[in-house]
Amino acid sequence: MAPWTLWRCCQRVVGWVPVLFITFVVVWSYYAYVVELCVSTVSRTGEKGKTVVYLVAFHLFFVMFVWSYWMTIFTSPASPSKEFYLSNSEKERYEKEFSQERQQDILRRAARDLPVYTTSASKAIRYCEKSLLSLVNNCVGFTNYKFFMLFLLYSLLYCLFVAATVLEYFIKFWTNEPTVLTFPSAKFPSAKFHVLFLFFVSAMFFVSVLSLFSYHCWLVGKNRTTIESFRAPMFSYGIDGNGFSLGCSKNWRQVFGDEKKYWLVPIFSSLGDGCSFPTRLVGMDPEQASIANQGEYIRSIGSNQPFPIKPLSESKNRLLDSESQWLENGAEEGITKSGNNSRLVHRKISRFSRYSRKPELCGS
Repeated sequence: MAPWTLWRCCQRVVGWVPVLFITFVVVWSYYAYVVELCVSTVSRTGEKGKTVVYLVAFHLFFVMFVWSYWMTIFTSPASPSKEFYLSNSEKERYEKEFSQERQQDILRRAARDLPVYTTSASKAIRYCEKSLLSLVNNCVGFTNYKFFMLFLLYSLLYCLFVAATVLEYFIKFWTNEPTVLTFPSAKFPSAKFHVLFLFFVSAMFFVSVLSLFSYHCWLVGKNRTTIESFRAPMFSYGIDGNGFSLGCSKNWRQVFGDEKKYWLVPIFSSLGDGCSFPTRLVGMDPEQASIANQGEYIRSIGSNQPFPIKPLSESKNRLLDSESQWLENGAEEGITKSGNNSRLVHRKISRFSRYSRKPELCGS
């Protein structure tokens, strides 16, 4: 077995360690809550009704948490089209080069032929496959980002519910308030251990997940990826960090879909195909405006244009534009909505992942 292949196998095995650790914690929390808290502690105090309510609510949060976590792990992120991949000859040349400078030159030359390229980002181009989020051992992308958001949401609710319901008995165990007759802590010392640690673990995970969930709620509200939050995307009219923002409500629907009944269910309902995304272009230059007006004029007179109409000069920065702004048969490509110097258009872009880009030629 080649050293590189052996190294990749080891990486795959090690990548499952965080997932197995989280699985172990979840299984232990189920045992600690159901057996040690509800069965061995709460039910023995005579509070049968509280035990039933606790068990029903706990299993509801538990099922939704495990379901969304499972979907996040085992749903493959959207893959870009083959036009974003290196050819076999370029890939072979890259792997044979030992100099990083020459490897970068190969990638730069290959990137110029891609629909997504800008000289300002060429220094950051590198050869990669996909970036894995260790929490789920998967690349969080277009097809599983909704599942990831629901996983964070239900993990928060799960930890909050466990911590809130365990708090009463945590205080009693901590202060040694219960007696043998009124509380079974002396008869069941293991329950005390599990209840104490269950509160600490649930509170700790709640605080840690809350920050991550809040950050991704902000990203959804702005309709940005993690990469775009650190480095604003460049459009034909320049750099615009809010180029994909369609408003908070529409941004939310981009991820969770139009049907509200599916918002809280780990079922795919995101809008789009993972390759084309609506953008908001603000401050359209006069040349683009003249082209749009020319297209409207052609459609109004009903003439058939035999040749595409090309603008006098095209923008040099085409990071998010995969096709030139041509008019063919008198129709503009994309969906246009005028008003307040802004419009919505569809652009082929490399926004395939929320944590990284999955093409073999991607930005770091």
